[in-house]
Amino acid sequence: MEKRQWKGNLSKMSTRLDSPILYQLRLGEDMVNMTNAVGQHVKVKYTGTINCINCGRPTKKSFAQGFCYPCFMNAPQNAECIIRPELCEAHLGKGRDPEWEERNHNQPHVVYLALSYGIKVGVTRATQVPFRWIDQGASKAIKIAVTENRYQAGMIEVALKAFASDKTPWQRMLKNEVATNVDLIESKDLLIDKLDEQWMEFATDDDEITKMVYPAIRFPQVVKSHNLDKEAVLEGKLEAIKGQYLIFEGGKVMNVRKYGGYLVELEIES
Repeated sequence: MEKRQWKGNLSKMSTRLDSPILYQLRLGEDMVNMTNAVGQHVKVKYTGTINCINCGRPTKKSFAQGFCYPCFMNAPQNAECIIRPELCEAHLGKGRDPEWEERNHNQPHVVYLALSYGIKVGVTRATQVPFRWIDQGASKAIKIAVTENRYQAGMIEVALKAFASDKTPWQRMLKNEVATNVDLIESKDLLIDKLDEQWMEFATDDDEITKMVYPAIRFPQVVKSHNLDKEAVLEGKLEAIKGQYLIFEGGKVMNVRKYGGYLVELEIES
């Protein structure tokens, strides 16, 4: 048996569209291939230290998946328009940090339709396709519209939420319960027909369907979320990765992104 060990602050896993998807976890100076760890014994140990993923300062409590309280209150990454893009004012030269908004939100955005347990409408920056779809654990996805900025994409999403959900049932997603009777192109066309004329110009005729295959030995029948704050060690056979979740034998799951900034020790035994 070979044991490999790393130590560092957690952040969301980077991904690459492949078959299966390549997941890599940065810990310190190292990039750990987590896709290759599926099927192996993995141990995650929380050391008790948290550093803000934005400013790096130590914090006793993490807010919004890795921020200290001041950054949670003031950083542009936590502005209300992150959750509600229809409130974005980047195109007006406004926001918590207008320069950050210009770089990140006054840029082309995609309104998309993703398939997992059911269909979901969402918004992401154009440069985040397909990474956003992978992070949400989608099995398939298709573009509905391409806009000039986040506000326009948010307004289209609001218009479509009456006809398609904007939420993903995370437990069903982790069980790999995927709707098999949905035609994404047909669903896209039906949604576009619901748009007001002012938004129709952004509808795209790009009907390419992106498919995501996740690394897995098996998916769980029952999902049990692991809390590192209450139980500092999580270990066992890693059986799958989906979204930003590590899925262990017995259905124990850990949302890596939830614990952003947590200083952990990782051990993989093969």
